[in-house]
Amino acid sequence: MKIKLNDNFNNIAESYLFSDINKRVKAYKEKNPSADIVRLGIGDVTLPLPKIVVNALVKASEEMGVKETFRGYPPEYGYDFLKEAVARYYKLINLDLDLESIFISDGAKSDLGNIVDILGDNDIYIPNPVYPVYVDSNLMEGRKIHYLKGSEENKFLPMPDGLNNDPKVIYLCSPNNPTGATYNYDELVKWVDYAKSSGSLIIFDSAYEAFITDGAPRSIYKIPGANEVAIEVSSLSKMAGFTGVRCGFTIIPSTLEVSGVKLNKLWKRRQATKFNGVSYPVQRAAEAALSIEGIKECQKNLEYYKENTKMLRELLDEKGIYYSGGVNSPYIWMKCPNNMKSFEFFDFLLEKANIVGTPGVGFGEYGEGYFRLTSFASNEDTKKAVERLRKIL
Repeated sequence: MKIKLNDNFNNIAESYLFSDINKRVKAYKEKNPSADIVRLGIGDVTLPLPKIVVNALVKASEEMGVKETFRGYPPEYGYDFLKEAVARYYKLINLDLDLESIFISDGAKSDLGNIVDILGDNDIYIPNPVYPVYVDSNLMEGRKIHYLKGSEENKFLPMPDGLNNDPKVIYLCSPNNPTGATYNYDELVKWVDYAKSSGSLIIFDSAYEAFITDGAPRSIYKIPGANEVAIEVSSLSKMAGFTGVRCGFTIIPSTLEVSGVKLNKLWKRRQATKFNGVSYPVQRAAEAALSIEGIKECQKNLEYYKENTKMLRELLDEKGIYYSGGVNSPYIWMKCPNNMKSFEFFDFLLEKANIVGTPGVGFGEYGEGYFRLTSFASNEDTKKAVERLRKIL
């Protein structure tokens, strides 16, 4: 064929991280078939869906098999019953949302990747280490990316200090994946003030907000003026265990304008053209998860994961090893001991303790020398990992 392709895809680095990890683990298992490997690298939930969610899925599915209650195409922006549930969820943190600002989707990753459709050729500023979708979705569009360095010095929370006053698109994730670092109120005030003074847009990823325990803002909209400069993208993947069900939501306030054009209107047009909505049973399940009883059930799962991060934190504290995360996040971002490189430490853990984690360099150049451990294992496996780590660290 002689058609033209989008050459911007050539700018996307081949992602060998998890394939490389799997190859190394497979090779090790072939040589050591009896090895009891504990996996602390997975970023996926492992506990089953809460019962209230399952009941809602079953009931809604049964409705789809009855003529009187059958539903066809869902609304592109979400059923009102779920948008109202999202609004009530935000009301729990004393925020009032207009239903027109809420858009239901099949997950945060989709919206984070698709939001670039309504934006022009802006400079993009992204923290590093970073969740890959921010980078790759913009590279696909040929955007110029600038990295905001995360480090021990800034506690992996880059700030706007030193940035020029040109307008830009800024991605923030709090609590962060992979570092677990979380912006406090005053730090987010600085970012919002900077965005207002420079005419910039913040795309705020709050997918892990349900893990926050220390009073940090669970939404960018807790900051005065954020509704004029920020889009918020969130998800039920971690809060309610929806990684295999797929449902999230994006907030685009009607007060968010660029040169008199409402971004809310552009996103509506984009979604109506390219998205057919989330299925009725899934939206009923999400509604159940966001009910008062549903939140209580989901919280039980979150507490289970938090117990795992507590065990890992206590071990690293005991050993005097630097880390971030683990308080408001299911992730521990630890410094590799003895100045090891990320993959060097990966091999060390696999061989000496039969533990699998995620090399930090896979999240960007500033992740070299760090390592991500996750709380999404069983309590039993986490205890086993902690005892093994205690012997070798």
